[in-house]
Amino acid sequence: MNLGMENETLEFKKSTSELEEGVISLSSMLNKHGEGTLYFGVKNDGTIIGQNNLNESTLRDVSRKISEGIKPQVIPEIVMELIDNKPVIKVKVKGNANLYSAFDKYYIRSFDEDKKVSPDMLKELINSRGEPDLIINEPTIRTDLSFNILKGLFLIKGHSLNNDQFENNMKLFTKDGKYNYMAEILSDINDVSIKVVTFKGTDKTVMLKRTEYGHKCLLSSVNEVLEYMTVINETKVKLGGPTRIEENYFDFACFKEAWLNACVHTRWIEKIPPAVYIYDDRIEIVSNGGLPKALNKNDFFKGVSKPVNKELLNIFTNLEMIDQTGHGVPLIISKYGKDAFYISENTIIVTIPVNRELLERESEGMYSNLNENELKVLKEMKSNNKITTIELMERLKISEGYVEKIIRKLKQENYIDREGSNKSGSWKILK
Repeated sequence: MNLGMENETLEFKKSTSELEEGVISLSSMLNKHGEGTLYFGVKNDGTIIGQNNLNESTLRDVSRKISEGIKPQVIPEIVMELIDNKPVIKVKVKGNANLYSAFDKYYIRSFDEDKKVSPDMLKELINSRGEPDLIINEPTIRTDLSFNILKGLFLIKGHSLNNDQFENNMKLFTKDGKYNYMAEILSDINDVSIKVVTFKGTDKTVMLKRTEYGHKCLLSSVNEVLEYMTVINETKVKLGGPTRIEENYFDFACFKEAWLNACVHTRWIEKIPPAVYIYDDRIEIVSNGGLPKALNKNDFFKGVSKPVNKELLNIFTNLEMIDQTGHGVPLIISKYGKDAFYISENTIIVTIPVNRELLERESEGMYSNLNENELKVLKEMKSNNKITTIELMERLKISEGYVEKIIRKLKQENYIDREGSNKSGSWKILK
């Protein structure tokens, strides 16, 4: 028996030694026709030769390779068949995403060939089909989702709800009628965790505080981060001039734009939430996935929007959490320049500087009750938290008794604490 000729939805491979090439063929057929069939154990001309050493492990290997190789993920139908008493593997795939990659590259079927898509052609395909909204096409394994928080947010904004159609109206189902990943991140209880981490100094060497928001409707977590940063951004009054001047630690308007954009445009399908990192001199807002494939840096800096998660953006917009005017990026650039943005293939980091002058004035006030030698001891401890009393004596040229007196004062006034023993412990700086 002969299975005929290869075509735009049919591919033959002699054996699973050509598994990677077979996965590429499946992705290219998906991109052209939304489906494809692949046989292992068949020659290119359709002659059946059979697949040697075929067992359940072989089928699992094929399934795993397809799962790992094709993005967004597809669930293949894999069966072992006997044709002319020769065992072959038949793989069928179907998908409704706009574009599929195989091992991070894109291909499209042309008769019986898999043509690699050039960057220019990829942009044309994305522009013609639109960026695939992956989080509404990707099913979640959970079936016990509820959306009371999301419904409440819409009611607060004055929207009338149809409970029977709410989930359909919010696009919370795949085409197959299963909850999608957007439904999971918007549900009352989920596994999404958003972190705000404060570090000591200007790098990640020492972590001072880690605050976690999440495991609830994403919109609630997003707002909680904004509330937390509002508290941090305490208003201070600058004195000494004829006019009252109010100052903040950082520009909250820029932070808010950067944070909301990160939450809307991060590639949620990769299940890496955005994060906020706070340093002594800056705040970083980190989102995953880089720029949308149809958007270049020049357009991005001009405020052109090509949303990765269209339906999620619609929900943020309907709740008036974000607008689609595209003014956020130009606002940040007007304040801090293009250098505020670090853009790579997989990450976007927005840097918001901290008001150093205000921090330094506050720092001076914090230590106003310390004399020169007490400040020197504290500074030495900050630079070396394992410094000993003897080393302090030698560095500062003061007596052992005076060093011990300074240490007692610093402890009593909660500037420092001791962790561990006197011999092998370290100093913990509290202020």
